[in-house]
Amino acid sequence: MKRRVVVTGLGCVTPLSCQVEQLWQSILDGKSGIHPLTVIDTTHHKVRFGGDVSNFNPGDTVDAKEAKRLDRFTLFSMFAGFHAIRDSGLDFEKEDPYRCGAILGSGIGGLNEIEEQMFKMFSKGPDRVSPFTIPKMMLNAAGGNLAIQYGLKGPNYAVATACASSNNAMGDALKAIQYDDAEVMLTGGTEAAITAMGVAGFANMKALSTRNHEPEKASRPFDSDRDGFVLSEGCGVLVFEEYEHARKRGARIYGEILGYGGSCDAGHITAPDEQGRGAGRAMLNALRDAKLDPSEIDYINAHGTSTPLGDKAETVAVKSVFGESAKTVSLSSTKGHLGHALGASGSIEMILSILACYRDIIPPTINLDTPDPNCDLDYTPNHAKPAKIKIAMNNSFGFGGHNATVICGKVL
Repeated sequence: MKRRVVVTGLGCVTPLSCQVEQLWQSILDGKSGIHPLTVIDTTHHKVRFGGDVSNFNPGDTVDAKEAKRLDRFTLFSMFAGFHAIRDSGLDFEKEDPYRCGAILGSGIGGLNEIEEQMFKMFSKGPDRVSPFTIPKMMLNAAGGNLAIQYGLKGPNYAVATACASSNNAMGDALKAIQYDDAEVMLTGGTEAAITAMGVAGFANMKALSTRNHEPEKASRPFDSDRDGFVLSEGCGVLVFEEYEHARKRGARIYGEILGYGGSCDAGHITAPDEQGRGAGRAMLNALRDAKLDPSEIDYINAHGTSTPLGDKAETVAVKSVFGESAKTVSLSSTKGHLGHALGASGSIEMILSILACYRDIIPPTINLDTPDPNCDLDYTPNHAKPAKIKIAMNNSFGFGGHNATVICGKVL
């Protein structure tokens, strides 16, 4: 029999806030974290805005000397991990280290370090390349460094499935506890791909919005005037814990992780299946895993990236899975506020989905001013909506055709 898994801690890094409560309130207030980029010089770039985390400082969440040996995406995870652990009330010195682990996702990893060291190699020679290059850029650095910091000797690895990375990571963390491989897992995702090459690469493949004149309006999921996604960065770390373990130590429980499903489009490397068949299968698999009927879902935090093809395909997928229930279920995409943090997006949105259940409020989809006729569901336009939310679904779909859905709910 599968063991129950609950969420007891939350930590985040986002362009709106690096504190969960402040992030939540900013989302409800309809604020945008999108602005002209500050972490890179955009003088010669086609796209000059995004969701960078301006003036990010890890503070005392990681030793200052050690911080110099970590790429930005790992610094994000150390910060969010610290706050998630503190929020949970866990003391890992009192836990069996072999029963505690970390599974984090990232679509790209240490891109900043790659760019810096490539410049050094070609301008100053290979001997000037830093000896820390590999441990800084590798995708598993985020989870590995969290394990070192807190002595976590249980399951630990990285998941890289583009924008589905953190949902896949959370699905694996769920299973690790369900099947008794761990009692506690740090999980989620982290991304810091706003670099000169990252922005140019996405812009040149015409994936990004080019609304340089009004960046705060550029991410507009399901709106007729959407013209691409807005590149963002950030991190979400959640503490997953076996229910009885959490209950016995008197932990505050935000909610329960009820199911997980994945699939692959096996079609185009970047474009979604226009019929949403892979996305629909991931949702169905998650529902089956949770032993739920579509009619029992109260809220869907949509992938909703603000791309012409992606938003339409997700709408088709929801209709195919939910049938008549698609007309009554509430959806929203919080990427209108935050942009698209690639492999970290699912974890940040999982935090918001958990809080939606915990607080009985559906976050809005901002900038949804002119609904696309092809996107005709209830996307909670522009204003948060109080509602009884027992169960929520979180969708993440990525380049490569990867689809991942995680379902959470109130603890009953």
